[in-house]
Amino acid sequence: MHTLVTIHNAIFGLVEKAGSWLLPLAARFVFAATLLLYYWNSGLTKLGDGLFGLFSPSIGAYSQIFPKQLEAVGYDVSEFGVFHQLVVLAGTYAEFILPLLILLGLFTRLASLGMIGFIVVQSLTDVIGHGATDAKTLGALFDRFPDSLIMDQRLFWVFVLAVLVVKGAGALSLDKILKRRLETVPM
Repeated sequence: MHTLVTIHNAIFGLVEKAGSWLLPLAARFVFAATLLLYYWNSGLTKLGDGLFGLFSPSIGAYSQIFPKQLEAVGYDVSEFGVFHQLVVLAGTYAEFILPLLILLGLFTRLASLGMIGFIVVQSLTDVIGHGATDAKTLGALFDRFPDSLIMDQRLFWVFVLAVLVVKGAGALSLDKILKRRLETVPM
């Protein structure tokens, strides 16, 4: 029995060491493979026409972020103020910048925290703004159904991002390169 425990500890000791650099890399890979293009495509739907569309969000952006308010003003975006435009622009830019930072492994912990906040706001907007309150979409924890959009799916998204907040970007990242450079720079 002692031999089995020793073998077990030796094998899983190596797994734990490898996990310190492999787990964050795997979390970034999973994020990139499942959510990177999801958020970039969502961001593209919010851009206005042409080059200056970066500064002039589409009506789709307002309908995604402020659905009830847009309906209340008869879908006339000109009725919105600077605050609404800034919120829409910030949300749009976040959908491009935060996933890119995670992909590159640059400021990964902050970008992951930002994405967690983004997912919380996205979920609240879906529930409050779009009325996604049906049991199938909203779901519930511990309900034996793993397929709800908000409670189940987004919990997994947040978990992957939480791994990055706790562990950082891992060995293959710009964060690691910056850390090495800062350690070699004399003070």
